[in-house]
Amino acid sequence: MKNNYKEKNRDNKQKLENNKKEKNYANKQKVENRGKEKVENQENEYNDQIEGRNPVIELLESGRDINKIFIQSGEKHGSINKIIAMAKERKILISEVDKTKINQMAQTVNHQGVIAIVPPYNYCEVDDILFEANTRQEDNFVVILDGIEDVHNLGSIIRTAETAGVHGIIIPKRRSASVNSTVSKVSAGAVEHMKIARVNNINETIKYLKEKGLWICGTDMDTKTYYYDQNLKGPIAIVIGSEGFGMSRLVKENCDFLVKIPMKGKITSLNASVSAGIVIYEALKQRNNAKE
Repeated sequence: MKNNYKEKNRDNKQKLENNKKEKNYANKQKVENRGKEKVENQENEYNDQIEGRNPVIELLESGRDINKIFIQSGEKHGSINKIIAMAKERKILISEVDKTKINQMAQTVNHQGVIAIVPPYNYCEVDDILFEANTRQEDNFVVILDGIEDVHNLGSIIRTAETAGVHGIIIPKRRSASVNSTVSKVSAGAVEHMKIARVNNINETIKYLKEKGLWICGTDMDTKTYYYDQNLKGPIAIVIGSEGFGMSRLVKENCDFLVKIPMKGKITSLNASVSAGIVIYEALKQRNNAKE
């Protein structure tokens, strides 16, 4: 009986040790897996890609950091040669991959056989936008996007703003599209030449811009003033509301004045990027006329 008791104790002790080892091993595996996931997430977080020949050329010309450029094997004609030459001049690593591989990597269908891997977009501060206007010796010309969530709209607005000479764009950190490869593609590379600031609070930023002497113009269908009847000269920030909902109540209340675009058809609203383009170019026209 005594021996059986000792053997039973030994068995129980062994089971406890085995269970402890298994538990420690399982915990170790969890920690290792979490570590791997963290590394993978960081790699995804700290890398983006720009696709298409013209966007990659704009990227190279902008001087922005590029980690690597992937080119489809056999694509050695036209603007691809320019991309290769520019990349070699900047000592950027070029990797040739087959069509299947580059199709797997691509986030868009029209990648045109070239993908550049880049660090995340480098957002600026609001003061950098104001300084840009000062550097050009021009009245501040700013666009504020209040909750534009569609990346295609964001890309289109950036393209329009850049061509119109806007000094910078301000977007909120929450409930808003951010700059990614699709935005860069849609903007046709304009994102590389546009200062974009991400802020915690649009209303606080509007108050700050007012202190700096800017007039805040909101776009809203419920106002009576048409955009072409409003004075848009001088230092100004134009606010474009979100798709479908427009500006938030507080943002609307903080605007100095509101303008609308006339609607003559059965559809009573425009795409956000189209609305932005109409008002931005009216402001540009007035600014140019003021110089004459």
